[in-house]
Amino acid sequence: MKGAAELVALDGINSRALRAEARKVLARARGRRGGVSVWDASGLFEELAYAGQHLGLPSARALLLLYAADLAFRLRWEIRPALEEGRVVVAAPYVETAVALGRAAGLPRRWLRDLFSFALPPAEWRYVDAAPAGVNARRDGFVEFGLKWMHHAPTRREMMASVRRQLRAKAQRR
Repeated sequence: MKGAAELVALDGINSRALRAEARKVLARARGRRGGVSVWDASGLFEELAYAGQHLGLPSARALLLLYAADLAFRLRWEIRPALEEGRVVVAAPYVETAVALGRAAGLPRRWLRDLFSFALPPAEWRYVDAAPAGVNARRDGFVEFGLKWMHHAPTRREMMASVRRQLRAKAQRR
């Protein structure tokens, strides 16, 4: 007999902390364990990195369109199939990390909400608050990638601080 399917969304700027929290969530899922869906499952960002920065830096809007395409891939090939089997799936990161990065880059809230309106609502959402410096030496999270590859006016530090503030504020509202 299948258990109750559950999508747990974890958002934050530290990929190592997100993965550690995802393992904890799945450990509690026992027989319903599905897996973890992480950004760049489609390979879009890997291809962008492979192409190199000599082609020019994408705008924040272009980067978030790529994230939305990657999330659509994750939903189609990872998340929905596991949920249909009654599994627990952890998406780390999910929508709010991308929205916070977009807001930090000055994109309109409505545009971002419309962009991600296709995403399944999670049964549970958590903000994983861990400072990126020193904890995530590989710096392989979506926010770190975005700040390296995206053309933006504010400094990297200002953008990172803005993303953290927005995610913390959302967590406090819940």
